[in-house]
Amino acid sequence: MDALKLISDSSLKAEVPALEIGSTVRVHVKIREGERERIQVFEGTIIAKRGSGISSTFTVRRVAYGVGVERVFPVHSPNVAKVEVVRNGKVRRSKLYYLRDRVGKSAKVKEKIG
Repeated sequence: MDALKLISDSSLKAEVPALEIGSTVRVHVKIREGERERIQVFEGTIIAKRGSGISSTFTVRRVAYGVGVERVFPVHSPNVAKVEVVRNGKVRRSKLYYLRDRVGKSAKVKEKIG
């Protein structure tokens, strides 16, 4: 068990941004297309966080062309190049799954001031 802990601790990222539920983030993801590699940006609201250590993930939701799209990103993945926090949201829940049923302005999260 200690060997697994050593391996997982060595592969943790050094700097992890403060990911809070309700924050709008820009996730820069490395995409491999054959021999080439490019970075694709996925911007949306963090609706969930789960796990701890190497297996921790966060779920980002956005609406693209009227269709809700959710992606789950491992926090310590080498494919996640960078996570930028655009703005912090004011929420009172740890999981924002209720946003899936909302449409339009009611699906927005208020901005945290201060």
